[in-house]
Amino acid sequence: MIKEHDVVVLTEDLPQDELKAGDVGTIVHIHQNGLAFQVEFVTLSGRTVAVATARAAQVRPVSPRDLVHVRELQTA
Repeated sequence: MIKEHDVVVLTEDLPQDELKAGDVGTIVHIHQNGLAFQVEFVTLSGRTVAVATARAAQVRPVSPRDLVHVRELQTA
């Protein structure tokens, strides 16, 4: 069960927020008993780039085998 402040991984792209599957974020709010979540995504330097709403199927908890990978944000 995912709780507030848990770290999660996107399982699919959220193009409206310029987020990609594999991006890592932190749960900041739980909607409707876990049907959806507000997730904050930050750069490694700590700058918030998005606070996005994701359905439960669009995120998963981190696992012990997950490895962090860096990608550079595209600028408009």
